Amino acid sequence: MYLEAFTTFFSELTDTRQSAKITYPLEDILFVTLCGVIAGAEGWSEIRDYAAGHLDWFQQHGYLSDGVPVDDTIARTISRIDPEQFRLCFIKWMQAVHEITQGQLIAIDGKTLRGSYQRGNRQSTIHMVNAFACKNKLVLGQVKTSEKSNEITAIPELIKLLDIEGA
Repeated sequence: MYLEAFTTFFSELTDTRQSAKITYPLEDILFVTLCGVIAGAEGWSEIRDYAAGHLDWFQQHGYLSDGVPVDDTIARTISRIDPEQFRLCFIKWMQAVHEITQGQLIAIDGKTLRGSYQRGNRQSTIHMVNAFACKNKLVLGQVKTSEKSNEITAIPELIKLLDIEGA
């Protein structure tokens, strides 16, 4: 159920690559990247190594039928994805695989992303507000804010995106 849900929701993403040059479906690269990051991969080459190490499993589940893409292909493909479109697909996917029960605790919290600070530009730090289902330890969605002080204005935007009535 969860694998099919992933492909269903992320197939809505616009693939901006030239169709004649596509060897690896966008859903394959997204799923491999997600699995690699969850497993602790840091960087494109580690995501590729993870995929190569689990190639049989991916192929048994219908992914990577043409083998593992090189790390540059993964990086290029991921970098071309529209972040807003990805965020909406991710939220829909989480809603599909997570059932909210009456009275469930949803924590809403702001975070500053580690490593997003650039020395030359103090304004470059990325601030996010996310909704977290405490019982299942699952992020349901997140919204980027322009500054840490804008978290309070981002919370209503995040709540509107989620179906969390009664939680």
